[in-house]
Amino acid sequence: MKNILEIENNHESITRLVMNDEKTGNSLSNEMISRMKEAIEEIVQDRHAKVVIIAAKGNIFCAGHNLKEMTEARSSRDEGKNYFEKLFNSCSELMQSLVNCPIPVIAEINGIATAAGCQLVASCDLALASESSSFATPGVNLGLFCSTPMVALSRNVKKKDAMKMLLTGEMIDSKEAKRISLINDYFSSEKLSEEVLILAKKIASKSSETVKIGKSAFYKQSELSLSEAYKYTSEVMAKNVMKDDAKEGIESFLEKRDPNWN
Repeated sequence: MKNILEIENNHESITRLVMNDEKTGNSLSNEMISRMKEAIEEIVQDRHAKVVIIAAKGNIFCAGHNLKEMTEARSSRDEGKNYFEKLFNSCSELMQSLVNCPIPVIAEINGIATAAGCQLVASCDLALASESSSFATPGVNLGLFCSTPMVALSRNVKKKDAMKMLLTGEMIDSKEAKRISLINDYFSSEKLSEEVLILAKKIASKSSETVKIGKSAFYKQSELSLSEAYKYTSEVMAKNVMKDDAKEGIESFLEKRDPNWN
């Protein structure tokens, strides 16, 4: 049986999850979603893991859900109702697991990312793409509004930019994706993996404990009011500064030397 999700650990503390189902456009089938959720859970348990990269083989990063599977599900007794509910709930759990994962997740996009594939990009903490990549939430063209992708999209880009993508279903290129903050930056296809690895190594060089504290606080404070956010983050910083790595980081700065993280 073909392995549709390859796990690579070529670099210490950096794990690459590579979608390998080109035949379906690396679609988020039930199997792909399940494999990705399991992989993320395993990585979280690895105390050496510091960065996760999600990439794909072929010229389609992720085409969204498997439309063939969805069509076949309609032949069931309930016309697919139970299947669709489970599919979208499972996919939503995957996207939340990326946000809740204490380890930073970088999307490496070298191709097309549409619908739930675009949702996957938006759900990652950082995203780098090739110049030739393109993005869309085209559900409206199929009579199926991209409502779940909308959650991640609307939390990453401005409302009017998100609504334009959702209401028109049109493709945008990497330049536009960067402008609206769907991705951080774009490079040539040849340099993309190298640039992603440079970014991953930069993050991996930091205190993993500090990064985990910061990522969790980032998403939690964004859901609070201004006063609540400051109250919460003040508490986080007060706890953070008591950690050994904070003590070491401050001392190494004052002593003009590289920190030796715990």
